[in-house]
Amino acid sequence: MSIHMATFRCCTEKGPKKKKKSGGKKKVSKAEQLRLQKEEEERRRKEEEEARLQAQKEEAARLEKERIEQEQMEKLKAKDQERREAELAELHSLEQKFLSAQQWKTDYRAHAKWEHYLRCDGSPDPTVLQEINTFMSLWREDQNEDIQLVMEKGEQVLNLIEKLQFILSDTPPNEITEKETVQYQESILELQNLLHQKYNGATEHLLKTANMYEDSDTGNMQAVMKDKNVTFCIWANLKKKVRFKNHVFYDTQHGFDLPKSLAVSSVAVRILHTHYDHVSPLWLQCQSVPQLEVLDSKDLTQHSKDNVEEPEEEEKKAREEPNMPAEEETCSDGRKSAISLKEKSNSVAHINETEEETEKKSEILDITPQVQDPLVQEETNEKEEAITDENIVNLQQFVPVGGVYHIDVLHLPPQVKQLKDWSMVELLDSGLEAYPYPPEEAEDAMHPPIQITLRLSDNVMYFEDPVIARWDPAGQQWRTDGISNITYKTQEKSITFGMAAFYTIALLQDTHLNMPYQAWQLQPTGMDEALLVVTTVFATIQIQIKGNQCMLSSVVVEEKDVLSHITGKWISPIDLRTVLKKAGVNIFPGEYSHKYVSVNKKAPLAEVRAYQQMALIASAFAFAWSKWNLEAGQEQVVFKVSEHLKADSVKDWSLYMFDGQKAQKLKITETSEAFSEELEEDSEFHSTLYHMLKDAASKEAIDKVETASFLFVDGVYQLLLATRVLTYS
Repeated sequence: MSIHMATFRCCTEKGPKKKKKSGGKKKVSKAEQLRLQKEEEERRRKEEEEARLQAQKEEAARLEKERIEQEQMEKLKAKDQERREAELAELHSLEQKFLSAQQWKTDYRAHAKWEHYLRCDGSPDPTVLQEINTFMSLWREDQNEDIQLVMEKGEQVLNLIEKLQFILSDTPPNEITEKETVQYQESILELQNLLHQKYNGATEHLLKTANMYEDSDTGNMQAVMKDKNVTFCIWANLKKKVRFKNHVFYDTQHGFDLPKSLAVSSVAVRILHTHYDHVSPLWLQCQSVPQLEVLDSKDLTQHSKDNVEEPEEEEKKAREEPNMPAEEETCSDGRKSAISLKEKSNSVAHINETEEETEKKSEILDITPQVQDPLVQEETNEKEEAITDENIVNLQQFVPVGGVYHIDVLHLPPQVKQLKDWSMVELLDSGLEAYPYPPEEAEDAMHPPIQITLRLSDNVMYFEDPVIARWDPAGQQWRTDGISNITYKTQEKSITFGMAAFYTIALLQDTHLNMPYQAWQLQPTGMDEALLVVTTVFATIQIQIKGNQCMLSSVVVEEKDVLSHITGKWISPIDLRTVLKKAGVNIFPGEYSHKYVSVNKKAPLAEVRAYQQMALIASAFAFAWSKWNLEAGQEQVVFKVSEHLKADSVKDWSLYMFDGQKAQKLKITETSEAFSEELEEDSEFHSTLYHMLKDAASKEAIDKVETASFLFVDGVYQLLLATRVLTYS
């Protein structure tokens, strides 16, 4: 018991000691609290003062840095202004290449006309009204309606049409009158109509002897004739048996399935596939590329009084120079005169401040625009009628690709009968006559559709399922109603559909499938040779340039070369644009493209001047797409540049910015995190892109630029204008 109590006492004594220890903190006096608070406030005041002094120091340093940078910038601008006159004079000398190219084209057109006159081969000059009218009159009177002869003559007619279209596209406005333009367009339409009439006559002639071409299996007549321009398929229902109501033409794989009422009727079915389009309105067939115009020298002079003026004699000479050729196609209503952006849009008011560079260039080139600011188009197209009927195809957005299919059901004419040595046939005044389907007397009754299968051409690219449309002659438009049950087989390249009646059919594709471009690159490959590569969502297009000629080097789709029938041929930039569009590969923006493509809009002055100066130095420098072009705003263009003297050399890309009047090298790279207009260290401003690059260029590169052929310079310029890589990428 005593031990237990002692232990308990010991335990009870330890308890109070711990409590005393844990609670043994002295109470801070009020005076002490005031002292500590004062020390804290003093410390905070010192910190704030130090922060204020540091901020002042940093602000002073920033202002000093800005002052120094501003001084440096002012020095650079002053230096640029001092040498501006000399640089523009040197650029002026280089730009004579454009005038030389223009004169060469004028002489070439005159020489070609003279050569045609000297040949005396019987072919008409399509520009001479008397000759082309005589040619058409003689063919109308020609009673020989053999289909093979019509196809041969048709090739000559197509060549005449192409010549007229080329003349309208290639001739500068000052070298062709409005009367001549209208005359050529009327001749085109008359030749197109005459050609189709001749195919109708040949069809009637062939059907009169249908019983001579009976198929041994079915007893019906079928024939296929084709060349590079036309595929002609004809079938005559001689036996009128229901079990033969469907047919597939050998070789072409076009086919049809007729309703029972037609299968027991005396009819013929024709599928005439013209690989050209003479059905769509002429404005689409001869579609113009939109135009861009900078102020002419007279307008600019009013805003450049402080600039050094050209000598009066040179001004007079420059004003007398003809316009740069607008290598674009003309609309059916004739060429439209260019409208100055100064009058039509406030978006380019900054052009009014343009200095001597613009003066000189406008005086030398008298620039005829070839691309137009979308803002101007939106204003000039205000009167454009809106399409309210959803069945009407908008030809600004969709375009026929792969030609036109004339699908007709015809009355089978009386057949030729052999009587001993005589061939007898009943002649009808009506000529080739369409068979009414559905019957006119039973319009309200239900009639089964005609099923058509078309094997699509390997010479055309359909990147998406094509839109099938029928031609409405009354409304002069393509429509999608009356077409049903469409089945498109991509691998087989065939399309099957139903038609409520017999129509002229076209397969249409979105005009802007390949826009905007994903990337582009232009690089020299030899003396007066270059390669332009345009990469789109669906294809990579490579175009070689040599002198004033272009060659489609390759079109790669899904790592496969396609369209081999148009690659490897040297043609003009105009013809290249035509054949690529015809093949379904459109990389050439049109008048309305800005409405359907997310456009990287650029000021006309910056864009067109960039193309001009890129073309002037393309013999020694490579250019390429930059992502920062999107961030640079409307007034400036940004692209990559590298000196490139050997085809296999590695490119050392740098970024340059150009606004049409000032060029500068940027400090940022393609992999920088954000866009900045900061100058590259130890670089300067220059009035031209040529002089900007000349600073760091080798003597060999400058020699190449100076000796480049004027035809090569013009060829590059035309392609850049046609593709508009700085806006549509």
